[in-house]
Amino acid sequence: MHKLLATLVFILFAAHANAFSMSDLSNAEVSSGLKEALIQGADRAVAQLGAIDGFFANPEVKIPLPSSMKKAEKMMRLFGMGKQADELELKINRAAEAAVPEAKALLVDSVKKMSVDDAKAILTGGNDSATQYFKKTTSAAMGGKFLPIVKKATENVQLAQQYNKFAEMASKYGVVKKDQVNIEQYVTQKTLDGVYLMMAKEEIAIRQDPVGQSSKLLKKVFGTLGQ
Repeated sequence: MHKLLATLVFILFAAHANAFSMSDLSNAEVSSGLKEALIQGADRAVAQLGAIDGFFANPEVKIPLPSSMKKAEKMMRLFGMGKQADELELKINRAAEAAVPEAKALLVDSVKKMSVDDAKAILTGGNDSATQYFKKTTSAAMGGKFLPIVKKATENVQLAQQYNKFAEMASKYGVVKKDQVNIEQYVTQKTLDGVYLMMAKEEIAIRQDPVGQSSKLLKKVFGTLGQ
């Protein structure tokens, strides 16, 4: 009987000791835990997307030909231009894969500049609140880094240049969407979309399974969300 009582007391004590809430965490713990999580997520997302076939073989982020070109793709294939279409699709995905590593430094810098208030708002926000923070703080700079890499990758692709000439002219009549006026801008935006999509997946994974994370601080900080 005494052993049973002692066991129950121990269980209750342990449960109480582990029942952290946000108010139990110091500002330093909240900030450090979140920053550690975001840097970890950025590392994984960049490593996955920046590898060969990181975009091309991943249906979630693979960049298709612009929709205006897609409509003409069947006709292109009928006229023997299928190889060119395939080459361009591969090139734009390879361009995205080559550009993504440039994102890491910008994402880490954004994390380092994050305030305690930002950290708490993200921690208690929606499942993609950190991703939205990154969009706000890194989109412009990241796009600026990606664009020259994409241009270099597509500058010698004849079909890309032909598309740009057609799209620029067609945009004046509203036939082509503004975000597809040239292939470089289109690919740059799609690359950004891919990065933020993968960041969001990493964020959700950490929120849903804090116990599965290797860091004790991550477990403690994100574990409070389930209390």
